[in-house]
Amino acid sequence: MIYIKNESNNPYFNLALEEYLFNLDDNENYVLLWQNDNTIVVGKHQNTSEEINSEYVKEKNINIVRRITGGGAVYHDLGNLNYSFIIKGIEKADYDFSKFTIPIIKALRKLGVESELSGRNDITIDGKKFSGNAQLVKHGKLLHHGTLLFNSNMDVLSKALKVSEDKFESKSVKSVRARVTNIKDYLPRDITVLEFKELLLKYMFDEDTYLKEGQLTEKDLNNINSLMKNKYITWEWNYGESPEFNVRRSKRFANGKIETLSNVKDGIIQSIKFYGDFFGSDNLEEIENLLKGKRYEESQIRDALKDVNIDNYFKNISLDELVSCIL
Repeated sequence: MIYIKNESNNPYFNLALEEYLFNLDDNENYVLLWQNDNTIVVGKHQNTSEEINSEYVKEKNINIVRRITGGGAVYHDLGNLNYSFIIKGIEKADYDFSKFTIPIIKALRKLGVESELSGRNDITIDGKKFSGNAQLVKHGKLLHHGTLLFNSNMDVLSKALKVSEDKFESKSVKSVRARVTNIKDYLPRDITVLEFKELLLKYMFDEDTYLKEGQLTEKDLNNINSLMKNKYITWEWNYGESPEFNVRRSKRFANGKIETLSNVKDGIIQSIKFYGDFFGSDNLEEIENLLKGKRYEESQIRDALKDVNIDNYFKNISLDELVSCIL
């Protein structure tokens, strides 16, 4: 087993590193321990817009990135530690999470914390979740990764992942909102997340497991950075890969109520309709046609409407207010 020491907190680099190692044409097995700065990581099959509190994410400058495994959305900060196993020579996808979660449970027991596997892919303490796990098996290789909430900001976590009250209708996988907790609250002595990282690496492997530290070459780094640039940092991957969905939004202002119904596929507005008791003199189809084919994101919507006299369509309602009724 090769341990790749990764001190990057860049979520786009870290997810690219995982995929790069997973796709390497070699016979090595890898383990990673890594951290992301404020980030929401969404599952491969999820609708990104449905999983995040967009206004809060924008306000707090929280990164958004999609991973290549399924499961639900998770929040990462520097109080969270992530672990990854990349194993070669897997014949079939049996999705046995216990092979990788039990070493975590045993390591925590050595640190004085009793935990248990809950359901298919969670680890809990006193019934509260601190670890979610996901897997991908492809071409005889397995990627297993999981989160370990050590000392995360629970207030930010709950607000960043808060689903809008507006009605989404989609085929995406929904995240399960569960009671969560931090490992640090249960430790018999106070340690930092970096100390926890070192102790976890020490305790999670049996004595007969040979662990050696590997180094990324300049070629490796170039390939990882290329993958990050061309995939993980792009809107097309993080939002455009979302399943088709319909979203209904409505807001009431002093000068009337506006309701929108948008159909979005691959992150692109396929159609949008405006309803409400507002006043306006011009044909709403002109606005609807301007938005058709645009990305379901604020910058593109604003750009499409920048030269439009909004007052002609929605009397005494501003562009900011109109945008807030779409997203």
